[in-house]
Amino acid sequence: MSADRPLALAPHAIVTDIEGTTGSIHFVHRVLFPYARRHLAEWLELNAAQPAVAEQLELARLEAGEPDASVARLGELLGGWIDQDRKSTPLKALQGMIWERGYLEGDFKGHVYMDAAERLRTWHGRGIALYVYSSGSIHAQKLLFGHSEAGDLTGLFSGYFDTTTGPKREAESYRAIQREIGAPGGEILFLSDVVEELDAAREAGLRTVQLVRKPGMRVGDHPCVERFDQISFD
Repeated sequence: MSADRPLALAPHAIVTDIEGTTGSIHFVHRVLFPYARRHLAEWLELNAAQPAVAEQLELARLEAGEPDASVARLGELLGGWIDQDRKSTPLKALQGMIWERGYLEGDFKGHVYMDAAERLRTWHGRGIALYVYSSGSIHAQKLLFGHSEAGDLTGLFSGYFDTTTGPKREAESYRAIQREIGAPGGEILFLSDVVEELDAAREAGLRTVQLVRKPGMRVGDHPCVERFDQISFD
Protein backbone atom coordinates (compact mmCIF):
# COMPACT_ATOMS: atom_id res chain seq x y z
CA MET A 1 0.00 0.00 0.00
CA SER A 2 1.21 3.52 -0.74
CA ALA A 3 -0.08 7.07 -0.62
CA ASP A 4 -1.89 6.62 -3.96
CA ARG A 5 -3.72 3.50 -2.69
CA PRO A 6 -5.61 4.77 0.34
CA LEU A 7 -7.49 2.67 2.84
CA ALA A 8 -11.22 2.64 2.19
CA LEU A 9 -12.37 4.67 5.19
CA ALA A 10 -10.77 6.71 7.96
CA PRO A 11 -10.94 4.67 11.18
CA HIS A 12 -12.57 5.76 14.41
CA ALA A 13 -9.32 4.91 16.22
CA ILE A 14 -5.72 3.97 15.46
CA VAL A 15 -3.68 1.76 17.80
CA THR A 16 0.07 1.78 17.23
CA ASP A 17 2.96 -0.33 18.36
CA ILE A 18 6.17 1.51 19.32
CA GLU A 19 9.32 -0.53 18.70
CA GLY A 20 10.00 -0.75 14.96
CA THR A 21 6.81 1.19 14.22
CA THR A 22 6.81 4.71 15.67
CA GLY A 23 10.49 4.48 16.61
CA SER A 24 13.66 2.53 16.00
CA ILE A 25 14.22 -0.92 17.46
CA HIS A 26 17.82 0.17 18.03
CA PHE A 27 16.76 2.85 20.53
CA VAL A 28 15.23 0.20 22.77
CA HIS A 29 18.01 -2.35 22.42
CA ARG A 30 21.03 -0.03 22.27
CA VAL A 31 19.93 2.75 24.63
CA LEU A 32 17.07 1.79 26.96
CA PHE A 33 17.92 -1.82 27.75
CA PRO A 34 21.63 -1.15 28.43
CA TYR A 35 20.74 1.85 30.62
CA ALA A 36 18.40 -0.26 32.76
CA ARG A 37 20.96 -3.06 32.90
CA ARG A 38 23.74 -0.73 34.10
CA HIS A 39 21.67 0.91 36.82
CA LEU A 40 19.47 -2.01 37.89
CA ALA A 41 21.33 -3.40 40.92
CA GLU A 42 22.13 -0.03 42.48
CA TRP A 43 18.65 1.32 41.78
CA LEU A 44 16.97 -1.70 43.37
CA GLU A 45 19.05 -1.41 46.53
CA LEU A 46 18.12 2.27 46.85
CA ASN A 47 14.43 1.93 45.99
CA ALA A 48 13.32 -1.60 46.97
CA ALA A 49 11.42 -0.35 50.02
CA GLN A 50 9.21 2.02 48.02
CA PRO A 51 5.70 0.54 47.81
CA ALA A 52 5.44 0.66 43.99
CA VAL A 53 8.85 -1.01 43.62
CA ALA A 54 8.18 -3.56 46.36
CA GLU A 55 4.95 -4.57 44.64
CA GLN A 56 6.74 -5.30 41.36
CA LEU A 57 9.54 -7.17 43.14
CA GLU A 58 6.96 -9.41 44.78
CA LEU A 59 5.43 -10.12 41.37
CA ALA A 60 8.91 -10.91 40.05
CA ARG A 61 9.44 -13.39 42.91
CA LEU A 62 6.19 -15.11 42.01
CA GLU A 63 7.07 -15.21 38.32
CA ALA A 64 10.51 -16.64 39.08
CA GLY A 65 9.13 -19.20 41.53
CA GLU A 66 11.48 -17.85 44.24
CA PRO A 67 9.21 -16.35 46.92
CA ASP A 68 12.10 -15.70 49.31
CA ALA A 69 14.51 -14.16 46.80
CA SER A 70 16.56 -11.29 48.19
CA VAL A 71 16.81 -7.94 46.45
CA ALA A 72 20.31 -8.88 45.28
CA ARG A 73 19.02 -12.18 43.87
CA LEU A 74 16.17 -10.36 42.13
CA GLY A 75 18.73 -8.03 40.58
CA GLU A 76 20.45 -11.07 39.08
CA LEU A 77 17.18 -12.54 37.82
CA LEU A 78 15.89 -9.28 36.36
CA GLY A 79 19.23 -8.59 34.71
CA GLY A 80 19.02 -11.95 33.00
CA TRP A 81 15.47 -11.19 31.89
CA ILE A 82 16.65 -7.93 30.34
CA ASP A 83 19.32 -9.84 28.42
CA GLN A 84 16.63 -12.27 27.19
CA ASP A 85 14.20 -9.45 26.30
CA ARG A 86 11.67 -11.31 28.41
CA LYS A 87 8.11 -9.96 28.15
CA SER A 88 7.65 -9.85 31.91
CA THR A 89 5.15 -7.36 33.33
CA PRO A 90 7.08 -6.64 36.58
CA LEU A 91 10.33 -6.30 34.63
CA LYS A 92 8.74 -3.84 32.22
CA ALA A 93 7.31 -1.84 35.12
CA LEU A 94 10.67 -1.65 36.88
CA GLN A 95 12.51 -0.75 33.69
CA GLY A 96 10.10 2.13 33.19
CA MET A 97 10.88 3.44 36.66
CA ILE A 98 14.62 3.29 35.97
CA TRP A 99 14.25 4.94 32.55
CA GLU A 100 12.38 7.82 34.17
CA ARG A 101 15.64 8.91 35.76
CA GLY A 102 17.38 8.85 32.39
CA TYR A 103 14.67 10.90 30.70
CA LEU A 104 14.43 13.45 33.51
CA GLU A 105 18.20 13.87 33.72
CA GLY A 106 18.49 14.28 29.94
CA ASP A 107 20.61 11.18 29.41
CA PHE A 108 18.53 10.42 26.29
CA LYS A 109 15.32 11.36 24.48
CA GLY A 110 12.69 8.98 23.14
CA HIS A 111 13.23 8.12 19.50
CA VAL A 112 10.23 8.79 17.25
CA TYR A 113 10.44 8.82 13.47
CA MET A 114 9.55 12.25 12.12
CA ASP A 115 7.04 10.76 9.66
CA ALA A 116 5.29 9.08 12.59
CA ALA A 117 5.20 12.23 14.72
CA GLU A 118 3.86 14.36 11.86
CA ARG A 119 1.17 11.89 10.79
CA LEU A 120 0.08 11.28 14.39
CA ARG A 121 -0.42 15.03 14.76
CA THR A 122 -2.41 15.10 11.51
CA TRP A 123 -4.66 12.21 12.55
CA HIS A 124 -5.24 13.74 15.97
CA GLY A 125 -6.19 17.00 14.28
CA ARG A 126 -8.73 15.12 12.16
CA GLY A 127 -10.40 13.77 15.28
CA ILE A 128 -9.10 10.19 15.04
CA ALA A 129 -8.55 8.74 18.52
CA LEU A 130 -4.96 7.49 18.95
CA TYR A 131 -3.79 4.74 21.28
CA VAL A 132 -0.52 2.93 22.01
CA TYR A 133 -0.13 -0.82 22.57
CA SER A 134 3.39 -1.89 23.51
CA SER A 135 5.07 -4.58 25.57
CA GLY A 136 6.76 -1.74 27.48
CA SER A 137 4.83 -0.54 30.52
CA ILE A 138 2.32 2.30 30.18
CA HIS A 139 4.63 4.40 32.35
CA ALA A 140 7.52 3.74 29.96
CA GLN A 141 5.33 4.57 26.95
CA LYS A 142 4.35 7.93 28.44
CA LEU A 143 7.98 8.71 29.25
CA LEU A 144 9.11 7.94 25.69
CA PHE A 145 6.44 10.08 24.03
CA GLY A 146 6.63 12.77 26.71
CA HIS A 147 10.38 13.21 26.28
CA SER A 148 10.70 12.46 22.58
CA GLU A 149 12.99 13.99 19.99
CA ALA A 150 9.81 15.41 18.41
CA GLY A 151 8.69 17.06 21.65
CA ASP A 152 5.96 16.09 24.08
CA LEU A 153 3.50 13.94 22.11
CA THR A 154 1.45 12.60 25.02
CA GLY A 155 -1.38 15.03 24.31
CA LEU A 156 -2.05 13.20 21.04
CA PHE A 157 -3.04 9.93 22.70
CA SER A 158 -6.38 8.95 24.18
CA GLY A 159 -5.00 5.92 26.00
CA TYR A 160 -2.25 3.34 26.41
CA PHE A 161 -2.18 -0.46 26.63
CA ASP A 162 0.60 -2.80 27.77
CA THR A 163 1.01 -6.46 28.75
CA THR A 164 -1.49 -6.03 31.59
CA THR A 165 -4.09 -6.09 28.78
CA GLY A 166 -2.64 -9.35 27.47
CA PRO A 167 0.09 -10.76 25.20
CA LYS A 168 0.48 -8.91 21.91
CA ARG A 169 0.29 -12.08 19.82
CA GLU A 170 -3.09 -13.21 21.16
CA ALA A 171 -6.38 -12.15 19.60
CA GLU A 172 -8.13 -11.80 22.97
CA SER A 173 -5.82 -8.89 23.82
CA TYR A 174 -7.12 -6.97 20.83
CA ARG A 175 -10.71 -7.83 21.71
CA ALA A 176 -10.04 -6.31 25.15
CA ILE A 177 -8.63 -3.18 23.49
CA GLN A 178 -11.66 -2.99 21.23
CA ARG A 179 -13.99 -3.18 24.25
CA GLU A 180 -12.00 -0.46 26.02
CA ILE A 181 -12.09 1.85 22.99
CA GLY A 182 -15.77 1.13 22.50
CA ALA A 183 -15.77 0.87 18.70
CA PRO A 184 -16.31 -2.04 16.30
CA GLY A 185 -13.12 -3.82 15.24
CA GLY A 186 -13.60 -2.69 11.65
CA GLU A 187 -13.33 0.92 12.81
CA ILE A 188 -9.98 0.38 14.56
CA LEU A 189 -6.67 0.30 12.67
CA PHE A 190 -3.66 -1.43 14.24
CA LEU A 191 -0.12 -0.56 13.14
CA SER A 192 2.86 -2.82 13.86
CA ASP A 193 6.01 -4.22 12.30
CA VAL A 194 5.40 -7.74 13.67
CA VAL A 195 3.40 -10.18 11.57
CA GLU A 196 2.15 -12.26 14.51
CA GLU A 197 0.77 -9.18 16.25
CA LEU A 198 -1.02 -8.10 13.09
CA ASP A 199 -2.41 -11.61 12.59
CA ALA A 200 -3.83 -11.57 16.14
CA ALA A 201 -5.34 -8.12 15.66
CA ARG A 202 -6.97 -9.17 12.39
CA GLU A 203 -8.36 -12.33 14.02
CA ALA A 204 -10.03 -10.03 16.55
CA GLY A 205 -11.60 -8.06 13.70
CA LEU A 206 -9.29 -5.04 13.60
CA ARG A 207 -7.93 -3.52 10.39
CA THR A 208 -4.15 -3.79 10.03
CA VAL A 209 -1.14 -2.19 8.33
CA GLN A 210 2.42 -3.45 8.63
CA LEU A 211 5.32 -1.01 8.92
CA VAL A 212 8.27 -2.35 6.92
CA ARG A 213 11.01 0.12 7.69
CA LYS A 214 13.97 -2.07 6.74
CA PRO A 215 14.76 -4.20 3.68
CA GLY A 216 14.46 -7.92 4.21
CA MET A 217 11.85 -7.81 6.96
CA ARG A 218 9.42 -10.69 7.13
CA VAL A 219 6.03 -9.59 5.88
CA GLY A 220 2.61 -11.19 6.04
CA ASP A 221 -0.51 -10.69 3.98
CA HIS A 222 -1.30 -7.29 5.47
CA PRO A 223 -1.10 -3.94 3.66
CA CYS A 224 2.52 -2.74 3.97
CA VAL A 225 4.07 0.72 4.11
CA GLU A 226 7.57 1.98 4.80
CA ARG A 227 6.49 5.22 6.50
CA PHE A 228 3.47 6.64 8.30
CA ASP A 229 2.97 9.26 5.60
CA GLN A 230 2.19 6.47 3.13
CA ILE A 231 -0.98 5.69 5.10
CA SER A 232 -3.94 7.66 3.79
CA PHE A 233 -7.72 7.39 3.78
CA ASP A 234 -10.45 8.21 1.27
